[in-house]
Amino acid sequence: MHTLSAEQAASREKTLRVALLLSVWGPLATGIAMMMSHSTTQMADFVRRSVQLVALFTSWYVFHRLVKTKGLLSDPELSLEKVAGFSVAVAMGCSGVIMLVLALSRLSDHQPGGNVYLGLAIAVAGFIVNAWFWRRYWTLDHELHTSVIRAQWRLYRAKTFVDLCIITALAAVAVAPAHVVTLYIDLLGSMVVAMYLLWSGINAWRETRAQAHTGAPDSDLLPNP
Repeated sequence: MHTLSAEQAASREKTLRVALLLSVWGPLATGIAMMMSHSTTQMADFVRRSVQLVALFTSWYVFHRLVKTKGLLSDPELSLEKVAGFSVAVAMGCSGVIMLVLALSRLSDHQPGGNVYLGLAIAVAGFIVNAWFWRRYWTLDHELHTSVIRAQWRLYRAKTFVDLCIITALAAVAVAPAHVVTLYIDLLGSMVVAMYLLWSGINAWRETRAQAHTGAPDSDLLPNP
């Protein structure tokens, strides 16, 4: 069995920590942008970033604990690696449900408008950053697989796709807020994002559950403290 070197483990933990620190400002900035606009997509994005921040913190903390202690909880199904995987799956699933409910609730009386430029700028910056982390986590996972890192590259793949949808929806609101088509683009953007997050969350849950029953614990891959 291959084992992460101390340098590889440190590199992975650093990537998780930097991703977490960059994501801390996401809910705050998106919340301000949400109050400046009337976009359903913008509101859904705020919810999504807030929920996923919790999953990012859980993943960093789990990997940090594994590197320091190489320990597991008593039940293999509740090993620390699986906790991280399940937290990412739950974050994506809950984000999807909330976004879908929000979009459906605003179908009849919603008119997009307001200042969406801040939200659009945040979405563009988020797309660039998330695409970079997606590629980074994918590279680390293919170098040597661990559940925590694989969960992260799948989360960042979803985040990148979501940001692309949000950019499209907010750009339409910015260009033609009063156009009838913009309403449907804004709401459809939220629904597409919601369905993708639900699909990603279900797949992540199934894979993590399967690993909990059949896979060797990833802590065996970590270096001794």
